[in-house]
Amino acid sequence: RELERLAGLLPFPEEVVAGLDKLSVLRLSAGYLRAKSFFSASQSQSCQKAAQKQAVQTLVLTREEGGAGLSLAQALNGFVLVVTSEGLIFYSSHTIQDYLGFHQVDVMHQSVFELIHTEDQQEFRRNLHWALNPPHAPEGAPSAEGGKSLGSSAAAYKPDQLPPENSSFLERSFVCRFRCLLDNSSGFLALNLQGRLKFLHGQNKRSEDGSALPPQLALFAISTPLQSPSILQIRTKNMIFRTKHKLDFTPLACDAKGKIVLGYTEAELRMRGTGYQFVHAADMLYCAENHVRMMKTGESGLTVFRLLTKENRWKWVQANARLVYKNGKPEYIIVTQRPLVDEEGGEHLRKRSMHLPFTFATGEALLYQSAYPLPGFPDPFQNKGKTSKSKKTSHSHEGCSQKDGVDPSSLLGAMMRQNKAVY
Repeated sequence: RELERLAGLLPFPEEVVAGLDKLSVLRLSAGYLRAKSFFSASQSQSCQKAAQKQAVQTLVLTREEGGAGLSLAQALNGFVLVVTSEGLIFYSSHTIQDYLGFHQVDVMHQSVFELIHTEDQQEFRRNLHWALNPPHAPEGAPSAEGGKSLGSSAAAYKPDQLPPENSSFLERSFVCRFRCLLDNSSGFLALNLQGRLKFLHGQNKRSEDGSALPPQLALFAISTPLQSPSILQIRTKNMIFRTKHKLDFTPLACDAKGKIVLGYTEAELRMRGTGYQFVHAADMLYCAENHVRMMKTGESGLTVFRLLTKENRWKWVQANARLVYKNGKPEYIIVTQRPLVDEEGGEHLRKRSMHLPFTFATGEALLYQSAYPLPGFPDPFQNKGKTSKSKKTSHSHEGCSQKDGVDPSSLLGAMMRQNKAVY
């Protein structure tokens, strides 16, 4: 009950909070309280000049819907990123989703090195250090061991031993490759980070002996793509939406932007049954293959397919699905989707691999779960309702290819329930 109450206090939309697990609620609460302490301490500074600077930062970092900070963040060709000397993401503006595909709640209070290309991690570490000379961190351990050694090194310095905060020596401008769920080439996006190191006030950190540590420097930066976005990307970047599904992909919830793009209410999405009834027939097996991959690995990878809108039109989307676990077991699926124009969708279709793991003709590609290995070709109706951690394909008798015998949970069943007029 306390965790639910805590989740309700987080400054995020209801549909985002509903998808958070318990650890994420605690992580985001800690991050939010640290940010609040920073602003409280910054606003109490006696120096007028420092107060003016912090007011600008507060304006940019504010998260309230309709606030000036939201407009400023959207106007930037990039996103705001604040990273502590240990490599923790202290703050990221919500617009990170438009460029990397990760929601703000996915990255807050997480290690920044989990997002950065292995070859660029040392460069990022170097720029976090006030003298561009961090302690050597062992390769392959960037987020934990490296973070601790860097943090203890940063804590050894007192403010009077560092250059003045307005010194040009603390300005930063460098390039790093970040993981990108929206990039279909290498999975990484090159970003130019431009900003400066500033003191992170109000954190009340303590050393190993329990003594209070002075405020440490953190990187305040604007992260912008090296390559300017195309007109098509600008048109679609602000319409990224999220949906929530059962493990068999049955829709459960959709955020406000998704309702605008697709035209359905949440009730209309849920009443259709399986989510595959919204998927174009030519994309069903491709989506099913990535669906099975997600059940095995936790993430589907980039998936480009067509969804049926309420106006009976096909809308290309670029999606990435991931499993959300509860008590060590997969509970539901969260999908982040970006609308594409028809030209982009057609280009992806031409590049698509035609290797498909299912036989579609007889309708045996059932995606609900099977609790035991299936010898031979048993009747799929016998397996319905059984669950396990991984999804397996079920084979049916040839007789199931007839309309009356097709299981509604199969891909063929989903397609046959669609209105032919939409094609």
